[in-house]
Amino acid sequence: MITLYCFTPIAGLPDASPFVVKAMTLLRMAGLDYVEDRKGFAKAPKGKQPYIDDGGAIVADSTFIRFHLEKTRGIDFDAHLTEEQKAVGWCVEKMCEEHLYWIVARLFWLDDANFERGPANFFRGIPAVIRPLAKWYMRRRIAKNLWTQGIGRHSVAEVDVLGVRDIEALATLIGDRPYLFGENRCGADATVFAFLAAIMAPLAESPIRDAALAKPNLVAYRDRMMARYFPK
Repeated sequence: MITLYCFTPIAGLPDASPFVVKAMTLLRMAGLDYVEDRKGFAKAPKGKQPYIDDGGAIVADSTFIRFHLEKTRGIDFDAHLTEEQKAVGWCVEKMCEEHLYWIVARLFWLDDANFERGPANFFRGIPAVIRPLAKWYMRRRIAKNLWTQGIGRHSVAEVDVLGVRDIEALATLIGDRPYLFGENRCGADATVFAFLAAIMAPLAESPIRDAALAKPNLVAYRDRMMARYFPK
């Protein structure tokens, strides 16, 4: 049995982290049973979640979890795609994970109102006396990471422009298809779904969320993936 180390559900999302939701979706796409462990962050080998324990094999990072599943279970999430589609899928994933992710991080962590709606809930298990310090430390650390990465150097309005551009690109790519490349879902769909679900959740108000909710095809895509892999 695979153990998936993750955070916690929030605002109708299977997990607070889009990377965890991506891993969950891949496991469900593969038809693999797994159990969730929400107390393993302290032992995370890369200081991040998700990671899995697959019969003693510890695999960290959602992309390497995918590679592990493909290698050990003989799964090919992209078997039906052309080589060009596989390349596009990889580019779309990296746009979500290496660009849109930082925009979402700034949206959730540096905006005071959005922080209180979302990430502040992560600190409830910390003793009240040190909770404000813990919040301050994490927000300061994330702000520093955002500055180093580059997104943190832009104004809020500029970041919104970049985020909306990502949303528009996803809406154009999906078009009127059920999934990214047609009738059958692929590995990249797990990533796209995870990030769209996070952006559309009622946790952070922003022009980026408004743009996503204004795209009927993206809302339908999010709902389709949610109903298929995380039915209530």
